[in-house]
Amino acid sequence: MSAESKAERLRELLRGCGPLAVAFSGGVDSSYLLAAAKDALGDRVLALTADSPLIPRAELEEARALCETLGVRQLVIPIEALAIPEVAKNPPDRCYQCKKAIFTRLREEAERAGFAALADGSNADDAGDYRPGERALRELGVRSPLREAGLTKAEIRALSKARGLSGWDKPSMACLASRIPYGDALTRETLAAVEQAEAALHALGFRQCRVRAHGSLARLELPPEEIARLADDALRREIASRVRAAGFAYVSLDLDGYRMGSLNETLMNS
Repeated sequence: MSAESKAERLRELLRGCGPLAVAFSGGVDSSYLLAAAKDALGDRVLALTADSPLIPRAELEEARALCETLGVRQLVIPIEALAIPEVAKNPPDRCYQCKKAIFTRLREEAERAGFAALADGSNADDAGDYRPGERALRELGVRSPLREAGLTKAEIRALSKARGLSGWDKPSMACLASRIPYGDALTRETLAAVEQAEAALHALGFRQCRVRAHGSLARLELPPEEIARLADDALRREIASRVRAAGFAYVSLDLDGYRMGSLNETLMNS
């Protein structure tokens, strides 16, 4: 089935949802879902954005900007995720515990605003990684229209570009907790250090990257094709300086390069 046929299927699904609240992070997937919902439902769509220490500030600003551009009403919901022991302790099912707490709150806010249906931006590619948070979505009855329509990440990017969405080519983003090894407690200080270090790499031209925090050591994951850039001594020193300024004592480079969910590898291989 072509991407256009899947997009039409998505429109049918959205029209069948009636008034719809969208869990909106500002990422590529939820941005396309929100735009498609706006097209299909007009003013009968509401964007719900969770604001927690796990979310980079830049993502929140981009989410606000897109809602203004689309003319979609947005509610930003403060959620103190680190006050939830099952999240702060960072066990292997942290994502489940976190999503259950966040989406329970989002559902309450949606119902309070008169929206019975709640959807998220999971797509057809999301079944390939360790994603315990999906169980929470199923338990809470959260719809995933992009996945239901069979849309892949590549198709969503292409459709977003055709729709004129400015973030169609932005790098994949995951919450900051995904940079911390399971079992290491999540703290505001560590999350802020990761956020600052990644912002520094973005400013130096590395669009897709991760800074994994292993105590006082930062393990940098860069796209394999960009690792050669670190042969430039001045750039290498600048990266090390900026990452240390974010709060790390040591800076290392992962020679395998960037890949999604690298901290899940120990779980999947155990």
